[in-house]
Amino acid sequence: MTNDTQTGSCCSTGAAASDAAHTAAVSGHGKANLLGGASADDQTTCPVMVGSPVSKAAAEAVGLFRDYEGQRYYFCCAGCGPAFDSDPAKYAANMA
Repeated sequence: MTNDTQTGSCCSTGAAASDAAHTAAVSGHGKANLLGGASADDQTTCPVMVGSPVSKAAAEAVGLFRDYEGQRYYFCCAGCGPAFDSDPAKYAANMA
């Protein structure tokens, strides 16, 4: 299995979430770390920008998620949703 990921920052694609939405959902990409008080059950990583931590609750609150084959995937920014949509099987495999 290859761990192909998008190069560069998804947040620079021009489809970035608003600053408030992005800051609420992501730790990394130079934004504030809001995972400090999050429970382990609330934390995941973005399947597109592998390794970028995401708060599930914050991402869900701003719509940064997709459901695919009965599983919910959470994104670090708005640019990752369209990337996921282009090849969901590829990005879902990154989470396996």
